[in-house]
Amino acid sequence: MDMYSRSNYRARKRLRKKRIFRVILFLFLIITIGGATFFGINFFTNTQSATNKIYQELDPDKFGEKMNDVEVTKDPFTILMTGVENQEGGLGRSDVLLLLTVNPKTEEIKMLSIPRDTLTYVEEAGYETKITHAYSYGGIEPTIEAVNELIDVPIDYYVTTNFKGFEDIIDTLGGVTVDVPFTFKAQLTDSLRWKTYYEGKMDLNGNEALAYVRMRKQDPRGDLGRNERQQQVIRAIMEEGTSISKLPKINNVIEDVGNNVKTNIPPSKFLSFVKLYTKMKDTKIERLSIDGVNDYIDGASYYLASEESLDELTDILNSTLEKNTSSNE
Repeated sequence: MDMYSRSNYRARKRLRKKRIFRVILFLFLIITIGGATFFGINFFTNTQSATNKIYQELDPDKFGEKMNDVEVTKDPFTILMTGVENQEGGLGRSDVLLLLTVNPKTEEIKMLSIPRDTLTYVEEAGYETKITHAYSYGGIEPTIEAVNELIDVPIDYYVTTNFKGFEDIIDTLGGVTVDVPFTFKAQLTDSLRWKTYYEGKMDLNGNEALAYVRMRKQDPRGDLGRNERQQQVIRAIMEEGTSISKLPKINNVIEDVGNNVKTNIPPSKFLSFVKLYTKMKDTKIERLSIDGVNDYIDGASYYLASEESLDELTDILNSTLEKNTSSNE
């Protein structure tokens, strides 16, 4: 191989690594809490163990096998993203719930944040309770059913991660920078010490970022304000992750994902998600929220969703899924 060929080879290799990293990062962003996407994971040998660890299908008797019929580069689909708070001796609770609706043909992406205290019927429990409790009654499947009690929209795929995965990914990337909307204090989960977040730009490590996105009692907007901070951190992760200087950390981030993530997206569809990401990476995400009021019932706080808002959101999301489905490309 002459010097010119070697130079071209090295340039192509660097470009390929950069593309691979961006694809993998895109997966991590949706997996953490609330980003916009889940499009891709590396297909090379060093990611096979992560791929095998994260795949967990739903019960076909309860949910069917619709996901196998979705052609993700053409067909509209939905993904439920869940951030799980692990608890000793149990399955934990879904502290974060985001429903993503994607239409590849119209290039629309809508993301609905569902407040964790939303009152809804949980079938496995047999009564109405906070939607965050649904996960503790059997994991992701009761959670999907509880979401469908609120929003009558078919859920094709899910992605869950625990908070350790969220922290590890941020730490592996060297932290994130966020623009704090107002000054407040929050308790860190590891040390239990209190940290002050000052209004303006701040650099946060994984544990600090987790406390930042979970705080809600001091936020005048409650869960709505917290949802915005979750999305803000996702954008910060994207900025850090797309930096060329983070290329040497790819394998560590892949390991973080493999150890802390579950999804029913079949590995055979990962390449299709990569292609879709390439097509829609610059698409603006429309963020949606549920109108309602905070209230106390028997001494516990709940978010009471407006029925009118739920009906409107159901129409909006189903309309996105139905647009141009009969047209050919």
